[in-house]
Amino acid sequence: MMKMFTSNKGVFISFEGIDGCGKSTQVSLLLSRLNDQGIKTKLVREPGGTKISEKIRNILLNKNYYEMSSRTEALLMTASRAQLTKEEIIPALEKGIFVIADRFKDSTLAYQGGGRGLNTEFLIGLNDFATFEIDPDLTFLLDIDAKDSFSLSKIENADRIEGAGIEFQQKVRSEYNKLAKLYDDRFITIDGSKSISVIHSTIWEKTINFFNENLK
Repeated sequence: MMKMFTSNKGVFISFEGIDGCGKSTQVSLLLSRLNDQGIKTKLVREPGGTKISEKIRNILLNKNYYEMSSRTEALLMTASRAQLTKEEIIPALEKGIFVIADRFKDSTLAYQGGGRGLNTEFLIGLNDFATFEIDPDLTFLLDIDAKDSFSLSKIENADRIEGAGIEFQQKVRSEYNKLAKLYDDRFITIDGSKSISVIHSTIWEKTINFFNENLK
């Protein structure tokens, strides 16, 4: 039986993966289990999470804005993230709250870098500026083939980015796998084709191990 190590230090955990990978389900399960342990948590999502960021989200995901350029998309994504980081994430971490993010800065590198073909090095710098150079302590990547992902999720009324197609999502997946190797100190890649319960068990075990190794 694993024992939860308690601490007053805030921890930042992000979840990443292509659309339909089951990421949001796992976010909810981890959040609930942490709360059951009496740990204060805060859930944030991207794009969105603040009044300003939600306005930006509505523009970003509106499928009628097909003419949006890749650069505009990247700048809007990081603008939303900057507001979320300043308004929600930093204050929560300073209070010792555990922040769980349904997407964070790696999404821009995967989607606008890998998917749209923008310069990744530039995006890294842009991300650091937007997030005050904050990185997650742990990042769970749910890795799944785009064909399987879309089949499992049965995405209907796809938004502008979901509607970019399977080939686009495969490029995003490939970039995520590169990021997992580049940032192997915080990335944990999990087979997203496994059952919900198996994936959650793996996430919980890795989370506990991180707590016990780092929050002493």
